[in-house]
Amino acid sequence: MTDLNKFRGVFPPVPTIFHSDGRLDTVGMGALIDKLVNDGVDGMLILGSGGEFCHMPKAQRFEVAEFAVKHIAGRVPVLLGISSPSTQEVIEFGLHADTLGVDAVLVLNPYYALLNEEYMYNHFRTVAESIRSPVILYNFPVLTGQDISVKLIARLAKEVSNIIGIKDTVDNISHVREIMNQVRPMRPNFVVFSGYDEYMMDTLIMGGNGAIPATCNFASQITCGIYRAFKAKDYETMFELQRQLSRLSTVYSLETPFFGVIKQAIKLCGLHISTEVLAPVQMLSEEKKQQLMTVLTSAGIPYQDR
Repeated sequence: MTDLNKFRGVFPPVPTIFHSDGRLDTVGMGALIDKLVNDGVDGMLILGSGGEFCHMPKAQRFEVAEFAVKHIAGRVPVLLGISSPSTQEVIEFGLHADTLGVDAVLVLNPYYALLNEEYMYNHFRTVAESIRSPVILYNFPVLTGQDISVKLIARLAKEVSNIIGIKDTVDNISHVREIMNQVRPMRPNFVVFSGYDEYMMDTLIMGGNGAIPATCNFASQITCGIYRAFKAKDYETMFELQRQLSRLSTVYSLETPFFGVIKQAIKLCGLHISTEVLAPVQMLSEEKKQQLMTVLTSAGIPYQDR
């Protein structure tokens, strides 16, 4: 039986670092992973949205997963994104995840073709029953075009034991509230992660597990600090860090998607990595870089422009 206590705290979605020709930069990726471990993160998500899985060919996704899991080497728990619009392909990625021994996999609802609820249920159940790795649902309706309703989450939690939790990336804290109200009574250990950074504190207060915040990649002192302060019941520190995080979270609105923003912020904050992104996305413009530095300044995050 999976120990669900390891799914607590701050699990940053780790960006995938690339060379200028789009190949995986193992040196840069390894350095980022080591930095996050040293920063005291509680776990990591590989190949989440910020990991640019959606723009990778299948072989590269396998390569990134294999490298990251090997480099993390059990130092922290690993979540691995295995999403695809195809149920069969998700299973293929999931079976690969099984061979790597990840702690859990993250699965979006299929995107592009809108699905009725029964089809969505069938997707998640089929995946969960086809692989060994525990499944965490990934709800991101802004990108998929569909919400995973609380009713469906509750049904999956009740009927599919290998579905152990959810990353809820919904810009409305009431969605997390209703998951806690409707799912936790029957699955007390159901894992609930906030997908939006600034909702982590509210999620923790309601009894959730933590967050999967991209800002942790360059400002772990804030997000990890909130979690540590919460555990220590140091609420004044937690509130102050939350106010800082609220200012910092505007980085997500600087560019769509935010992949280049996070990489540039990591570099500005001291880790010399490549800020290359995969097409069709382009590297952050100089104008947006200046805007990013303004946000970092407003949030009190030290950086070096080099």
